[in-house]
Amino acid sequence: MSLPDKGRTTDELLAEIARLKRDDLPVRGGKVTAYVYDTGRPEVHEAAARAYFEMLEVNTLDPTAFPSVVEMEKQVVGAVAELLGGGVGIFTSGGTESIMLAVKAARDSRETAGRPRMAVPVTAHPAFHKAAHYLGVVVDAVPVDPVTFRASPADVEAVITEDTVLVVASAPSYPQGVIDPIAEIAGIAAARGVLCHVDACVGGWLLPWLREAGAEIPPFDLSVPGVTSLSCDLHKFGYAPKGASVVLFADPALRRRAYFASASWPGYTVINATVQSSKSAGPLGGAWATFQALGREGYLELGRATLAAARELREGIAKIPGLRVLGDPESTLVAFGSAEGEDGVDVFVLSDEARKRGWFLQPQLSYAGIPANIHITVTGVTMRGVEAMLEVIAEATEAARERGPAELPEGLVELVAGLDLDALDDAAFGELAAAVGVDLGGSGQPEMAVVNAVLDALPADRREAVLIRFLSVIYS
Repeated sequence: MSLPDKGRTTDELLAEIARLKRDDLPVRGGKVTAYVYDTGRPEVHEAAARAYFEMLEVNTLDPTAFPSVVEMEKQVVGAVAELLGGGVGIFTSGGTESIMLAVKAARDSRETAGRPRMAVPVTAHPAFHKAAHYLGVVVDAVPVDPVTFRASPADVEAVITEDTVLVVASAPSYPQGVIDPIAEIAGIAAARGVLCHVDACVGGWLLPWLREAGAEIPPFDLSVPGVTSLSCDLHKFGYAPKGASVVLFADPALRRRAYFASASWPGYTVINATVQSSKSAGPLGGAWATFQALGREGYLELGRATLAAARELREGIAKIPGLRVLGDPESTLVAFGSAEGEDGVDVFVLSDEARKRGWFLQPQLSYAGIPANIHITVTGVTMRGVEAMLEVIAEATEAARERGPAELPEGLVELVAGLDLDALDDAAFGELAAAVGVDLGGSGQPEMAVVNAVLDALPADRREAVLIRFLSVIYS
C-alpha cells in the first residue's frame, strides 16, 4: 500500500473495507464456532459499539487526565469481583495480557535461588508459555488424565520445587472444556507456600450463570482457599467487544506486583497497570455498555440457552457414527474426535467439509496423548441453529469418510521435519508450500486438512517453527 495523493471519502473507504472483508468468516449468526461470541441480540452489540466509539479517543495512559476511565474500570472490575469471589483487579486487553500480569506478579513476589518456575497443566492456554518466554520463567508441564482431561493434584505437587512461584489450573481448560480440580490444586499450592492462578478466561463470566441455570459447577474462583489470582475474559462469554479482560488478585499487595513504574527519564510520569501504555478506552467502554445492556437477567437467560444448546449438541454428536465426545465438560465448550476403529474419520477433513457448507468448526491438533479433535464454543446464539449444526456435522462426517484421510505426498513430513528453516527465506518457503498444494497467498477460505495433518505429525517444537514461517509468509 502507498498513501493516496488525495484523501478519500468515507463512502469510498467503507466500500473498500467491505471488499477486504469479502472472504472473512462471519462474526454473527453462530456458524463460526470459535473466535467470536454472539448473544443473538443486535441491540446489545449496537449499544457496545456506540459506547466503544464514544470512548475511542480517550487514552487510558493517564487516569488523572481522564477520570471516566477510572470510574468505568472500577465498575467493570467490581462487577467481575462480585461474581467471582472478591479481590481487586485490572482491566486488560485480553486473556494473554491478564495472564502475563498474573505471572509477572507471581515472579516479582518471591525471590528464588534459580530461575522462577511455574507448574502448568498441558491443557492450559499457551498464553502461560508466552508469559514464561517473555518473563524468563520456566514452565514445568503437568500431565492430565487421558480420559477426563483434568490435571492431577498429585502430579501438580510432584513438579513443585523451591523455585516454583506459581501453580496454574483452568476453569475450564479450552481444548475439552473441563474444569481442573481447583480446590485440591489450590490447597496443595497454599500448603507449599506457592501462589495459585485460575485461568478462567473462557469460563469466568460463564460458569456462575450456568450454575444459576442448574448446572453442577464446582467452586473455582477467589472464594476457594489458596486461589490468589484469576483471569476472566469479558470479550468471550461477557459478549463485550474485543479486547476486554480482567485479572483479579486476592490481595492488593499482589496486584501492585503487576504494576510497572519508571522514573528513570526526564519525561512525563510513567505508571502502567498493564503491559500496554497508551491504549484506547474503547474496549473498556464497550465492556461497560455490554454489562449495562444485558444485566443479570440477560446473562442468566443467555446462560440457560447456552447450557441447553451444549447438552443438545453433545447428545447429538454422540449419535453420529464415527464420532465421540471427549470428556464430560461442565462448561459449554464441546470437543469431539474420531471414534476408535473402522468407523473413525479424519477430523481435519471433516473440518474442511463443514467449511464448504458454510460452518467453521475449529480443528485441534493431537498433543500429550490427547487425539486430534474438533472444538466448538457454544454461545448464546447457538441454540437457534443447533439442529442445523448437527446436520452439517453429520454430512461433513459422511463426506470425510468417503474422501478418506488427508493425503500427504510421500516423504513430506520427513522433509518438513528435517528442514533447516533458517536457511530458507520466506519466498522459498512459500514456494515449498505451493508445491504440496498449500497456497499461502490465496484468497477465500482455504482447505487446511493437509496443513493440519502435517503439523499433527510433527513434534511441538517443529510445529511452532513451521507456524512462525507460515505467519511470516502470509504477511510478506
